[in-house]
Amino acid sequence: MSDQDRRGPVGSRVDAVADGVRSFVSTSDARLLLVFALTLYGLFTVVSVLLGYNFNGIVDTLRRITFLSAIYAILVLALNVQWGYAGLFNIGVAGFMAVGVYTMAILSSPTTNTFPGLGLPLPIGIVGGVLAATVLGLLAALPALRLRGDYLAIVTLAMAEIVRRVFRSPVFQEFSIGSVQLGTGGSRGMNLPENPVRALFYQNPGEAGSPPNALGSALFDAASAAGIEPSVVEGWVYALMLVVAVGLVYWLLRRVGNSPFGRVLKAVREDEVVARALGKDTRLFKVKAFAVGCALMGLGGILWRLSGGYVSTTMFQPIYTFYVFVALIIGGAGSNTGSILGGAAFASLLFEGPNFVRRIVTGYVDVGAAPNSLYDAIAALGGLDLTPLVAYSLSDVNVSALRLVLLGVVLIYLIQNRPEGLLGHRKEVASPIDLTDRGGEEGDG
Repeated sequence: MSDQDRRGPVGSRVDAVADGVRSFVSTSDARLLLVFALTLYGLFTVVSVLLGYNFNGIVDTLRRITFLSAIYAILVLALNVQWGYAGLFNIGVAGFMAVGVYTMAILSSPTTNTFPGLGLPLPIGIVGGVLAATVLGLLAALPALRLRGDYLAIVTLAMAEIVRRVFRSPVFQEFSIGSVQLGTGGSRGMNLPENPVRALFYQNPGEAGSPPNALGSALFDAASAAGIEPSVVEGWVYALMLVVAVGLVYWLLRRVGNSPFGRVLKAVREDEVVARALGKDTRLFKVKAFAVGCALMGLGGILWRLSGGYVSTTMFQPIYTFYVFVALIIGGAGSNTGSILGGAAFASLLFEGPNFVRRIVTGYVDVGAAPNSLYDAIAALGGLDLTPLVAYSLSDVNVSALRLVLLGVVLIYLIQNRPEGLLGHRKEVASPIDLTDRGGEEGDG
């Protein structure tokens, strides 16, 4: 009896549909990302309904998922240039993010702030922040000419911690250059320039109670009729701007990866000795790749923190570098599409997922008060009572620990079963043209 006969007509139709979906998704990266995004939206919509959210709450949940997914996609794409293409092990991602944000803040923050900036237009501040991260990347890449692997990782980690300590230092909390007063806020942090989205909707975006302009009034009225608050509308517009930014970065890196420069980087990653033997200056290529990645990390940090209007050094702990690496491992090093997929999967399922699990469990199951210590929670297992352990694990304080446990489980599974990630090590055409398409040349003598 064949497998088709054994499964029956229903099983055969299910298999046919599954094969059709796989074929539809696998033939286009855009389709793959679209299907994944729709799946995420559907999942979090169902979760929000289970939690009893109203329509405004559901829309805001989807807004936050979109925002975090886009931010992590940019950061993972940046790391993919360094690690996925050139094999450079940079664990100082958070430091380059901080350089971009603080430089932008110093250039564009109003001169009337408690810790003033230069008051330059925001686009100039963003460009300045990206350039500052690029320059620091060039300086940090100099050891890459002589170091590799773990040694390079130690240098980048040290660089990131130096940056964070400098911005936190009381010496730079408020300082002057000539007659110009500047400051990083030290441990107190500093206010950032106004979110650029407010300029689209308000007459005086710098004022808290400014009335909306014509566009803002039209959008806010339409959203209000659907029960959506103006703040959610602003957040969605900013999130969509980030999605556009992800598309532009993806397009740029795809062009870079398919260019001769990108193919040399991949050769360096696979075997630097062979690439050097073919006459390529591998040191220069590594420095360029490192600088490009750091520039995008600075841009990602700016876009992330600009939405909140405030920055402090506590926002750039080394754990964020770990998060970006986990996202890249999930998606697959060397794949730009995998970088976006891994960033979105990490931000939505692993970063935000534990919070929603806690809310669902505590909303539908009476787990009682959490024990005071892990010992008390484990001791209850002797009586076959899992409730104290569940209550302890899902408490507000321990949900971050639950996230780390989940990350560890995912990493162990991937390393054992799929070390290349979801989309890593896919076959790539080394030539910029399809060599199998010989056209009408077959009949030529």
